[in-house]
Amino acid sequence: MDSWTWVYLTLMASTAQAVRTGGQKHLTAHLSPFAVTFVRFLYGLPFAVLYFLIIQNQYDKPFPILSTTFLGFSLAMGLMQIAATTLLIYLFSLRNFATGTTYARTEAFLTAILGALFFNEVIQLQGWFAIGVSVSGVVLITIVRTRGSMLTRLWNKSAAIGLGSGLAFAFSSLLLRKASLSLGDSDFLFTAALTLMTVVCIQTTILGTYLLVAERDQFRILLREWKVSAFVGLTSIIGSIGWFTAMTIQSPSYVKALGQIEFIFTLAISVLFFKERSSPKELAGMALVAAGIIYLLAVAR
Repeated sequence: MDSWTWVYLTLMASTAQAVRTGGQKHLTAHLSPFAVTFVRFLYGLPFAVLYFLIIQNQYDKPFPILSTTFLGFSLAMGLMQIAATTLLIYLFSLRNFATGTTYARTEAFLTAILGALFFNEVIQLQGWFAIGVSVSGVVLITIVRTRGSMLTRLWNKSAAIGLGSGLAFAFSSLLLRKASLSLGDSDFLFTAALTLMTVVCIQTTILGTYLLVAERDQFRILLREWKVSAFVGLTSIIGSIGWFTAMTIQSPSYVKALGQIEFIFTLAISVLFFKERSSPKELAGMALVAAGIIYLLAVAR
């Protein structure tokens, strides 16, 4: 296996996630936060099943017996991802969206802390430094782009929700790796594909049941917005294939830290295509993110 495989997969996942988020943001004008979250699972499930069948056929493997350990980790991961995604989508409706999403992006640092405390994830000192540098760059950019007092910019309702989203995403990443590795199969593409399909099935069932009981009217809108929903489902699965596979072969902390390159892509697009100007402090923040990622790649290979 190429030592850069997890890097390629993470870059693919980050790009797909940025595109998917744009589609989800469009749907927030028509659907509730839970329904928008449900879209990525409902419309993504056929693609997840198709991907698994392709991988299964490639490796010519029988469908394994799923242990209670695997199902337990998959269920916990699915619930955490539902919570994280719902909180992130709720941020779209808040005024201080930038601050909230920045706190959600501290997921990389939170993943490292939670992994070290509860999941026996060992991270080198250089890795901690690289993650810290990249996260500080994201925070600096946010402080520059938001208004109000320093306290308001650093902590408000959006920040609390964003931090909750980041924590839930961090737990979901670590649980994902546990689920995939618990299968005990050396073919990482197969284990990641099986874990992805299982988790999406669980998430579709849980959220679908909730919506049937509490927000049944949302299904009519889901059908009406099928084009955007299908786009969100496809890009979601493409991103998930990258995340699930990368985290099976590499520490989630490193994967999520590299994933912050999405933030640079977003800012670069705003400058190159929308002709928005970046201040010296924003450029300094971008440099910190880039420096942290470059150093991370040097120590994580």
